[in-house]
Amino acid sequence: GRSKLESAKERLNALNPEVEVVTHEMAVSSQNALKLVAGYDLVVDGTDNFPTRYLVNDACVLTRKPIVDASIFRFEGQITIFPCDSEGPCYRCLYPEPPPRELAPSCAEAGVLGAICGMVGTIQAAETMKLILGAGEVLSGRMLAIDALNMTVRELRTRRDPNCPVCSENPTITELVDYEQFCAVRQ
Repeated sequence: GRSKLESAKERLNALNPEVEVVTHEMAVSSQNALKLVAGYDLVVDGTDNFPTRYLVNDACVLTRKPIVDASIFRFEGQITIFPCDSEGPCYRCLYPEPPPRELAPSCAEAGVLGAICGMVGTIQAAETMKLILGAGEVLSGRMLAIDALNMTVRELRTRRDPNCPVCSENPTITELVDYEQFCAVRQ
């Protein structure tokens, strides 16, 4: 009978009452994303849909906030850091357009293995702490790809796209757009 947000805040406060948990009981949108992102040093993105991924990316690039990004699909996971600065890359550098709907079923349609969520989430948390602490070598310019079905882990190099519509020297996207429409048009 309670929201996930309220429940998560209660659980986090129970684990460590010294931590201030700030919540935002709203859907992120083109109208509020810049303001939400501007109040933080970095964004940890584990969203499960393409419109929100593109929205978060564009808001972070426009506000120069790094993203600790993670995604999962069935037995696979990916983790990277998009610095969202002049060095790049950003999410759009790697994925200029959302995939066709038939190639990207939702988590409810395709299924997600809970253990993968734990593996990927743990690595995402470690990368977040490294970024905050300025420690170690973070996954900026690199993506960790996990295949739990075959139990392999690969490191892939990522590069900034010099023609990226949002993070290049001459961007064509300079404000947030309607991301539901952007993804629907391309799917």
